[in-house]
Amino acid sequence: MIRRLAIIGVGLIGGSFALALRRAGQVAHIVGAGRSRANMERALSLGAIDAVAGSAAEAVDGADAVLVAVPVGAMPAVFREIAPHLAADCLVTDAGSTKQDVVAAARSGLGEKVAQFVPGHPIAGAEHSGVAAARADLFRGRNVVLTPLPENAPADVARLAALWRACGAEVAEMSAEAHDRIFAAVSHLPHLAAFALVDDLAGRAEAESYFRYAGSGFRDFTRIAGSHPEMWRDIALANREALLTELDAYVDELSLLRDLVARGDGEALEALFKRASAARQNWTKHRKP
Repeated sequence: MIRRLAIIGVGLIGGSFALALRRAGQVAHIVGAGRSRANMERALSLGAIDAVAGSAAEAVDGADAVLVAVPVGAMPAVFREIAPHLAADCLVTDAGSTKQDVVAAARSGLGEKVAQFVPGHPIAGAEHSGVAAARADLFRGRNVVLTPLPENAPADVARLAALWRACGAEVAEMSAEAHDRIFAAVSHLPHLAAFALVDDLAGRAEAESYFRYAGSGFRDFTRIAGSHPEMWRDIALANREALLTELDAYVDELSLLRDLVARGDGEALEALFKRASAARQNWTKHRKP
């Protein structure tokens, strides 16, 4: 049981974490802090938090667990602010979609208290943001990746894993480097591709007609282009090296497709489509709902 949980950034992820732990009976009191007073009032009305703190420092005062769920670009300032106010036995984690930059920010901002910080990433985003989109079952059956530090006590890592499992999540561990390389390919690149397509069409003179006749394929491919712009700006910049590698590979693949279409090489196009279709079907077959 967590006596006092502090959520810094009570949006989709932070709010859902709070609701899930409350439903699981794992937390007694939840304090939230955030930039938008309206969002915090909404969090109170939804029962995601019990009280609103005036600052991140106030929120973590007396807390025995803290989730930092702000855009990764805002984390350095948060870590610096909360460091002097963390109790010696307080467990701190994050929900950032990149890990190497967050670890560096934690080392700099938390100083000697960095051993209390266990980095994490719940793989459960959505195109809607804010606490109004939060729900207690968001993490059920979803993956949560922890990237423990050498300084972390095994008991703290186990404690955090237990909290995520109480939310219904499946927990895995990997290095921060492996995390950023993998998610550049399977998460960050797809978001950039969706943003790029929508931006391209929206900038055309006939944009209204394009969007009027767009169907389910366009809807499904571009769903994630409705995601939080600030968050994805920070992710793209934070993981730029791994993301640039994936962007280059994707541009090469698109160039290959363009050449095949230009040459009218139907046989090669079909072979590529078959490979991709088989790979995706194999993924969906083994992927849990």
